[in-house]
Amino acid sequence: MLKKIILCFVFLNLTFLSAQSKSDDNLSMVNDGPYVFIEDDRLVEKNVVNGVLKTKDLKIDAYETTFKPEVSVYKDVEQIVALSDIHGQFDLAVEILKNNKIIDKNLNWIFGKGHLVIVGDIFDRGPKVTETLWFVYKLEKQAKAHGGKVHFLLGNHEFMVLHDDLRYIHKKYQEASKILKLRYSQLFDVNTVLGKWLRSKNTMVKINDNVFVHGGISPDFLLEDFDIEVTNKLMRNSIDRDKTEMRSTDFYDRFYGQNGPIWYRGYFYDGLKDEAIVKILSQINANHVVVGHCSQKEVLQLYDKKILAVDSSIKKGKYGEVLWIDAESYSRGTKDGKKIKL
Repeated sequence: MLKKIILCFVFLNLTFLSAQSKSDDNLSMVNDGPYVFIEDDRLVEKNVVNGVLKTKDLKIDAYETTFKPEVSVYKDVEQIVALSDIHGQFDLAVEILKNNKIIDKNLNWIFGKGHLVIVGDIFDRGPKVTETLWFVYKLEKQAKAHGGKVHFLLGNHEFMVLHDDLRYIHKKYQEASKILKLRYSQLFDVNTVLGKWLRSKNTMVKINDNVFVHGGISPDFLLEDFDIEVTNKLMRNSIDRDKTEMRSTDFYDRFYGQNGPIWYRGYFYDGLKDEAIVKILSQINANHVVVGHCSQKEVLQLYDKKILAVDSSIKKGKYGEVLWIDAESYSRGTKDGKKIKL
């Protein structure tokens, strides 16, 4: 009996050590960053390199640390390309953008005065969220220099991470957070470069007669007066509001609930009549709404192109598309760069 107990103890101990060893191996493989923290007179850049934390001090002007709130309405844009729900699949997103001639082989902007809209959800699920964020950060500056524009709209997963809801982060970021000794959400708080940058972003944008928003604009959301500028300001300000405090008011249900702009799925599942869609468009003074959030096999049009769906399942890491908008023409841009009219 004693021998059995000893053997059982040894087995359990070996199992624990094996699990611990695997965990250590995982940590030694982690590479992540940079995360840039803003201190009084300097910046501190932190990277995880092969599981080891590397820290260095930078001059306060090494990175931009002030970001103005994004403009909500744009007119007379000749070319627009949109995609959504990248979810950390950096390599696939880059391949799609290369083949559709938005960026070159060196990942530089070649879309001239065009506008690229990322309709939410860079965060969560996949293993290259940080790479994607810094890529978009860089691309914004390049687009601006050429008279173009990159719009990164905040989706439900951006708001989840910023509010410390970490259910969907990739295991890599769980491990990186341990090494950094910080909650993952703290890597994007108001004292970081990426955190300040994210707090300048819109939830929705109107370009020409198209409104872009991650989930959608529901009839219930429009029971109150709609103002795109006010909506964006309220959503930006909500990033640093306590969720319990928000839930104590009607604000949370309207803006964060199932009928709010970052969670709504009704265009796909509620069986809305065409008249309801026409009424929504009339109330927001637009002819089209472009949404992500609901995964499709390809870019899809609904209600005679009144609704365009651009979540083409990039999150799975295998295939994805962009939506092309040229004048009055709407087309799918396939993974290999073919344009197919909708």
